[in-house]
Amino acid sequence: MSNQEKVLDIHDVPKWNQWLILSLQHIFAMFGATILVPFLTEMPPNVALITSGLGTLAYIFITKGRIPAYLGSSFAFIAPIIAASMADGLAGAMVGAFLAGIVYGLVALLISLSGVNWLLYLLPPVVVGPVIMVIGLGLAPTAIEMAMYDGEGNYSTTYILIALVTLGITVIASIYFKGFFNLIPILIGIVGGYVFALFMGVVDTTNLQASWNELTSSSSIGEFFGALIAKPDFLIPFVDYAPMDVLNLSIVAIMVPVALVTITEHIGDQMVLSKIAERNFLKDPGLHKSILGDGVATLIASVLGGPPNTTYGENIGVLAITRVFSVFVIGGAAVLAITFGFIDLVSVLIESIPTPVMGGVSILLFGIIASSGLRMLIDNNIDLGKKRNLIISSVILVIGVGGAFIQINENVQIAGMALAAIIGVILNLILPGRDKVQDTEGMFESEENNKSTMKAS
Repeated sequence: MSNQEKVLDIHDVPKWNQWLILSLQHIFAMFGATILVPFLTEMPPNVALITSGLGTLAYIFITKGRIPAYLGSSFAFIAPIIAASMADGLAGAMVGAFLAGIVYGLVALLISLSGVNWLLYLLPPVVVGPVIMVIGLGLAPTAIEMAMYDGEGNYSTTYILIALVTLGITVIASIYFKGFFNLIPILIGIVGGYVFALFMGVVDTTNLQASWNELTSSSSIGEFFGALIAKPDFLIPFVDYAPMDVLNLSIVAIMVPVALVTITEHIGDQMVLSKIAERNFLKDPGLHKSILGDGVATLIASVLGGPPNTTYGENIGVLAITRVFSVFVIGGAAVLAITFGFIDLVSVLIESIPTPVMGGVSILLFGIIASSGLRMLIDNNIDLGKKRNLIISSVILVIGVGGAFIQINENVQIAGMALAAIIGVILNLILPGRDKVQDTEGMFESEENNKSTMKAS
């Protein structure tokens, strides 16, 4: 994909008749995962949508509109939120999420004062490439489970057929469609998969029909808007609860350490974005601003009763496929997410999308993330014939994809991608034969840019 031209660059404004569709595509890409977290943690899904949009807008503002990243509910916080809620209620979990957001700010300050070069020294391409692959491959089981198993956990031939049809439509749209339709293959795949799922009798339209009936049976403007607009169940500090009444060491121990894990994941996502967009976002606008934006998004979510936010791999996949990097498209998706959070009918419609449809699309999106890591190894001429490089990449992949973890205490563990990244960094530092440190700026450039640089030198 590095040889493809950008359809829209970061600050390009799309035509008005394309803007809505391009933004909708990002909404569909992030929606399933964003509402899955509140479902698992018994939080309001519409609040998660609203805080996702607000967090993304805050992120765009803090990063000065230079990073086309969408933020949604973080999966890393699922277990901590459940544990904190069982001990001190959802209010306790929100206080813990707020403290986690503060940790983001402190780490951003440290990077701002000390620079980012030390981080790039610790994370050369031989470490970064496999870690990026782990991000995509680690999400693979989620996509396959959505594609193969019904709501009761049973293998379903119908589900896998719907997922494959959705995947096929998405691939065909991406490869063969021309013009504007080539820019929205994810949306086309979801719509086509939804129609096929309707034909197969998988779509549950009960809530959709009830919401539509309530809307159309309104006898006055007041009733109409009453049926149209949903009232989110916000959980606001000092209004619905007193933060100091639920703050305790247990909450801190459960929630705060997770921030260190998600920050590592955030760095990996920024590297994926940098590679896809052929820019070094770690230097411009700077990793400190990106981490601060992520932290502020989590702070916003915590004061409204939503799950902590993080940059989303699903939307990175959309960027890679469409080559549309415009932050205006991302900002439009954020505004739509906020709007949909207040509109009952739209929320119910999107919620009715069957999981195999989302699974079929996710197979492609998650795979693209993994392929980006492989491309980084190739672009940087990493020689896997060298035992040192082979050992580092192999250990990272097996630990990350295999689900290895270190249990620190009853509530805290370092697992998956974070553990793989830490061990990869250690191996890179201690194994002999390390190559001379080079400017890592090149790992995010296109092949053409690298060749031009070599000729100039």
